[in-house]
Amino acid sequence: MNFAKQHDQNNPLLIANVWDAASAVAAQKAGYQALGTSSAAIAAILGYEDDQSLSFDELLYIVRRIKAVTNLPLSVDMEAGYGDSAAEITANLIRLVELNVVGVNLEDSRVVDRVRKLDNAEAFANKLKMIRTALDREGSTLFLNIRTDTYLLNHEQALEETLLRGERYKAAGADGLFVPGLTAEQEMAIISRHVGLPLNVMCMPDLPSFARLKHAGVSRISMGNFVHCAVQRTFENFMLAIQSQQTFAGVFSDESSQ
Repeated sequence: MNFAKQHDQNNPLLIANVWDAASAVAAQKAGYQALGTSSAAIAAILGYEDDQSLSFDELLYIVRRIKAVTNLPLSVDMEAGYGDSAAEITANLIRLVELNVVGVNLEDSRVVDRVRKLDNAEAFANKLKMIRTALDREGSTLFLNIRTDTYLLNHEQALEETLLRGERYKAAGADGLFVPGLTAEQEMAIISRHVGLPLNVMCMPDLPSFARLKHAGVSRISMGNFVHCAVQRTFENFMLAIQSQQTFAGVFSDESSQ
């Protein structure tokens, strides 16, 4: 089953968001169908802020290491594309395609002076159309999952703005619509039905159960950076315990209980 068809199954596609080779191996062992990189997690392990502070070559290195250890379909979080023009972004996407990456996330907001703001919807759609056209010329079927930050940025008319942007992005060649911050089932159903693209939502404290998401029309579920944050907190607590208790006993506690 190709990556696009994985968005049209009985249950939503649960993406394992990974940040390095080890996390990718763990996800494959756990039985996930597909992987997605987390831009925030990768930035964190490399010591950057999550706003395209790392270079595209650094991201590409992480992608290569992930692809070296797993054969699962991989979608890469490209943030705003690591380029200003459609040509620059397309060139980056082609480099990913050459590594057998099957999809990407591209977002319609960017951080300027440490503040994240939505791009103009029409301008973003025009850029997306140029990217899609260029990929088509290359014969690429790269899955373009377009993230709109209407809910994440608490837009005053989030639903209406999401519908408007979703329509424009679909017409411009988007394959999926990613709406992080969306948690209301009724609004999920409206967006899924009205836009007509596979709807992707993200892990949130009040996100409904996966079964309820299915009934709300969701096709894909992402973890974002939340799993990485939970792992990092566990590691920090572990290191603190060793320092404060002056013993490695906790390192082997799981082994002794088996």
